[in-house]
Amino acid sequence: MERLNSMSITAHELVEQARARIEAVTPQQAFEELSTGKAVALDIREPSEWEEHIDGAVQVPRGLLEFAADPTSARHHDALDPSARVIVYCRSGTRAALAALTLQTLGFTHVANLEGGFVAWKEAGLPWIEHHADL
Repeated sequence: MERLNSMSITAHELVEQARARIEAVTPQQAFEELSTGKAVALDIREPSEWEEHIDGAVQVPRGLLEFAADPTSARHHDALDPSARVIVYCRSGTRAALAALTLQTLGFTHVANLEGGFVAWKEAGLPWIEHHADL
């Protein structure tokens, strides 16, 4: 596929650049940090994906992240403290890599991406919550 111009990069390249600049943690490492209360899990998936999630996760869709993370924004989420440990996750770790880099850019100093995302978390046999819609 031809690029639009010589300065552009692909989405894959953008994700790889983000991954090179952020910390990644395994599901087990994330579980240990979350279990001790030393970290906040940030689920940046879309609301339609939230039926299953890590217990206690803060849920902010990727499209609203910058506003939820900015303490000066009217849409700021109180659970997002720039000095706190934040472990970001999505389904597979791709969107979360971009989100983690965004948080770093916004001044968050202890951010990590959950390697493999929620899929890897479940595959590791770690606990998660499932909500069923009322019928």
